Amino acid sequence: MSRAPVPQGAGPKPEHYDVIRRPVITEKATMASEHNAVVFEVAIEAHKPQIKQAVEALFGVKVKAVNTVTTAGKRKRFRGRAGVRNEVKKAYVTLEEGHSIDVSTGLS
Repeated sequence: MSRAPVPQGAGPKPEHYDVIRRPVITEKATMASEHNAVVFEVAIEAHKPQIKQAVEALFGVKVKAVNTVTTAGKRKRFRGRAGVRNEVKKAYVTLEEGHSIDVSTGLS
């Protein structure tokens, strides 16, 4: 049995959910939202074009720019035992004028 071909841009693909992990809700991220930007924690191996494509597909908005920041994992001690925090990659996604994302509601 053959399947009908799926047209390009027909909605979010499963890999888009692997790129965007969660929104970052901090004081700095809230200040960025005043300038039409949203902050997401993304996969370490994600590139800017992948992040742009995922945000546009998942939220139905037009992305103007993507800036990324990678925070290196630190060595910390917890109850006398050495441990390492995970590396975290954040994406500051600037949206085109007239577009917005409400991160408090979640995905549909």
